[in-house]
Amino acid sequence: MTEYTTIDQDRDLVLTRIVDVSRQKLWRGWSEPALLTSWFAPKPWTAPECEIDLQPGGIFRTVMQGPDGERFDSTGCILEAVAPERIVFTDALQPGFRPSAESFFSAIVTFEEVPGGTRYTAVARHKNAEDCQKHRDMGFHEGWGLCLDQLVAVAKSLD
Repeated sequence: MTEYTTIDQDRDLVLTRIVDVSRQKLWRGWSEPALLTSWFAPKPWTAPECEIDLQPGGIFRTVMQGPDGERFDSTGCILEAVAPERIVFTDALQPGFRPSAESFFSAIVTFEEVPGGTRYTAVARHKNAEDCQKHRDMGFHEGWGLCLDQLVAVAKSLD
């Protein structure tokens, strides 16, 4: 699957970590809105709203809210959802594969079983190097890393 593993150093950001949680629990954290809202934004930010329809063309919408009340509403669509292996979504398209007026990135999140847990990989693909650098400067690695820590805590609490 080269389309998922080929990385463009100028336009892609990657976070990979092995975590001591099953991929089924990580999948639940990504696919169940009630769970996703508990970890999706790096604290002190929150994610008070989320809608997910895990089928190609289905909605992937989150609202992130800052400590001063600022809100960022992002609506896109699911491109692929293969439980418990991979979720692919983009803001380049709206639900139903309708083109979006704004586009910042597409994400590929994979969960691979490895000894001792799961290799979690999140790839953010950007349309150009400038958007990639903007996302890097916004703190992609730190923010997505903090969110992964929060996801792992949520996943460990699941039965």
